[in-house]
Amino acid sequence: MIALLLALGSSLAYGCADFLGGLGARKAHVLRTVMIAAPASLTVELLLWPFLGASFAPATLAWGAASGVASAAAFALLYRTLAIGPMNVLSPVTALVSAMLPVGVGLVQGEHLGLAGLVGLPLALAAVVLVSAGHGAGRARPSRTALLLALGAGAAIALQLVFLHQAPSDSGVGPLIVGRAVSSAVTLAAAGVMFWRLGPERPAYAISAAAGMLDSVANLLFLLAARSGDLAVVAVVTALYPAGTVLLARGVLAERIHRGQLVGLGAAAVAVSLLALT
Repeated sequence: MIALLLALGSSLAYGCADFLGGLGARKAHVLRTVMIAAPASLTVELLLWPFLGASFAPATLAWGAASGVASAAAFALLYRTLAIGPMNVLSPVTALVSAMLPVGVGLVQGEHLGLAGLVGLPLALAAVVLVSAGHGAGRARPSRTALLLALGAGAAIALQLVFLHQAPSDSGVGPLIVGRAVSSAVTLAAAGVMFWRLGPERPAYAISAAAGMLDSVANLLFLLAARSGDLAVVAVVTALYPAGTVLLARGVLAERIHRGQLVGLGAAAVAVSLLALT
């Protein structure tokens, strides 16, 4: 139950972070947004170090660095995806892809699900698909480029989560600190190389920083959840974050929520209840 609650908290934080990151990327080049978000995320993790501890064994450094590279790609691809929009379609597509790889890794590593889990797991995946039902309206249909970016973002997120899960369980927030330090360095280096192509627009500092801080909280909650529960279950529950993004897009941007999305939200609630019994 603790792992499930942590995963739900991670899902909520990811949903809010993605919404804010998408908004920030609409105001300036995506790298300008990530340049603010990634260091803000690192700051949060450094502040948590004295309270949660951290070790930096070779395995922690290796898996943390790998997660950082994947995180940098995820930041850039996801925020660019959500900037193109529509958020209520592309966010669920990304989430579905980001859930499938960790689920596969968890099952290959020997995780076993009870009857409730065997029903709840595919229902949760179906819920993610249903939440994306908003593409029925022609004006909300995403472009091919947007869909490819969403698929790439999902794959990068999945790799980040898998790499974090592989880090030693006694490493505290070490993998998060190493990962975010690497992703910040990669992002700043890319921004330096592409400086003249970033455009004159200033980033939305507050929105971008808030997105980074929420992303850091989401990563922490996921890591704690994965350490106390099955990766297959935790990854799927975390992947329900589009529900938060869709609801925020509806409330703030007036993006329409379609009947299929409402069914998906209901299916997600049932799936989480079943997974709680696993």
